[in-house]
Amino acid sequence: MQAFHFDAQPLILPPGHRFPHHKYAALRERLERALPQLRLQAAPRAALPALRAVHTEAYVQRVLDGSLSAAEQREIGFPWNPGMPVRALHSVGATLAATRAALLEGVAMNLGGGTHHASADCGGGYCVFNDVAVAARWAQQQRGVRQVLVIDLDVHQGNGTASIFAGDPTVFTLSLHGAKNFPFRKVAGDLDVDLPDACGDDAYLQALDQALAALDTRLREAPGLVFYLAGADPHAGDRLGRLGLSTAAMAARDARVFDWLRAHPAAVVMLMAGGYPTDLEALLDVQQASAVAAWRLWAEWNNAGLPVD
Repeated sequence: MQAFHFDAQPLILPPGHRFPHHKYAALRERLERALPQLRLQAAPRAALPALRAVHTEAYVQRVLDGSLSAAEQREIGFPWNPGMPVRALHSVGATLAATRAALLEGVAMNLGGGTHHASADCGGGYCVFNDVAVAARWAQQQRGVRQVLVIDLDVHQGNGTASIFAGDPTVFTLSLHGAKNFPFRKVAGDLDVDLPDACGDDAYLQALDQALAALDTRLREAPGLVFYLAGADPHAGDRLGRLGLSTAAMAARDARVFDWLRAHPAAVVMLMAGGYPTDLEALLDVQQASAVAAWRLWAEWNNAGLPVD
């Protein structure tokens, strides 16, 4: 299975900034050791026409040339520096590359991505460009995909993705998220499930079961492409998540999603999305389990049958 990464361009952040940018290289290094069956590849840079199919020309240009206002930079959460657009373009490029691979091989992943707070004309919540929206539009325009499904299980609601695809029946957005968590003003998607803080394992998994079952009646047609945002931040070890799921429940979450996909075959792109760990190794354990689950689906569909410890 192909997996794309980009951690060569570090974020330049002020001292004490809470964004855990070191987690990307740590995950790549963990998967190099633990899951050598992955074909890990450095992400290419996204082409500007693909970005402009989703984001406004004016916003893209402000990101590229550093003319973002102070308010825009605060909304994104990162101060502008020349490395910001480099990292943002490669983050989108990783999801575009994974989408190409998934359409050929069934399943692929981006070790980062899931930047679902970016809207057409602005960024937000540590998201500069919306990689899923760009890749979805590219697949529709360049590969003829008719129906796209976004299963967003990051703990934060995907307001940017919902905004971009509002009123568009060709992209269906499902989001399970903390009701009281960021963003505090949600943008309604096609199916939003608000969960209380400390909801616990059983309530979360029951809500997920109901949401996945609802897709059978809510989708206008079977999707040809599915983006799965496997955020690690619902986990109890996440300092921003607040839902408090156990490690076992996180694995059960992934299993439910992949079982649904087995019954509804489509090209699948998994993105690691959010995670703000108090314990980096615990985060990597959750993410490694997600990667193994995705790899097993790829192996089934490609008749690889290789062992995973």
